Amino acid sequence: VQLVESGGGLVQAGGSLRLSCLAPKIPFSTYNMGWFRQPLGKEQEFVAAITGSGSIQYGDSAKGRFTISRDNAKSTGYLQMNSLKPEDTAVYYCAAGQSTNYVYPGSYNYWGRGTQVTVSS
Repeated sequence: VQLVESGGGLVQAGGSLRLSCLAPKIPFSTYNMGWFRQPLGKEQEFVAAITGSGSIQYGDSAKGRFTISRDNAKSTGYLQMNSLKPEDTAVYYCAAGQSTNYVYPGSYNYWGRGTQVTVSS
């Protein structure tokens, strides 16, 4: 099962983007959904996670600027990113899993291919 991210692109610092993640062929409401990012040449970083029932956890880089949400009826998750900074430039990945260790990439069973977000200064 391949998740499908969309919504990435080039934006100026201070701008906003909304990423989407379509999760076909899985019982989406029973899966936690996470967002991770990986800047070029750096390690993957936890951004945010939301459980099937709507509990949310944010990584330090996302707090106060990013909002994670989901629409179980559409099998789609979202990451609203506001007040973007050049250091937010990365490939953003969504993932789905059923473990409660949300910040650990190994807790997720399914991944998307990623979408590039580039923030210019």
